[in-house]
Amino acid sequence: MKRRIERLTERFAERVSEQVTENEEIDQMLSRDDEIQPSSGFAASVMDAVRREAAAPPPIPFPWKRALPGMVAGGLVLALVLVAGIVGIAQISKVTPQSSISLPYAMPPLFHGGIESAATWTVLSLLVALVSVKLSMRLASGRA
Repeated sequence: MKRRIERLTERFAERVSEQVTENEEIDQMLSRDDEIQPSSGFAASVMDAVRREAAAPPPIPFPWKRALPGMVAGGLVLALVLVAGIVGIAQISKVTPQSSISLPYAMPPLFHGGIESAATWTVLSLLVALVSVKLSMRLASGRA
């Protein structure tokens, strides 16, 4: 056992000395004061890139005049949805339900389940999608 410990300590000492010499070699390489020169044509290519950037036109500004009506309309729709939700909650809370089945009847007929309601909502969503696509295509083409 003692012999094995001696062998292990010898191996450890060898590895430490190898590491120290390796670190010394790295330190010598890094301590050199060699002047670093750029590759040929590097400065010219950098200056060409700088000149191209300087000659480029400024970025296109955001079209706030065209976006503002849509943002205002979106805000109004959001406000209307919030008000309608609050009014609906107030109406539902006023109704004293006899059972859980009578709750949906406090809402307008458009919200009652059924094939007519599903068809109405489907047609409405398709119309909204069509109008938004046509409007965006017209604004993008510049014929607005």
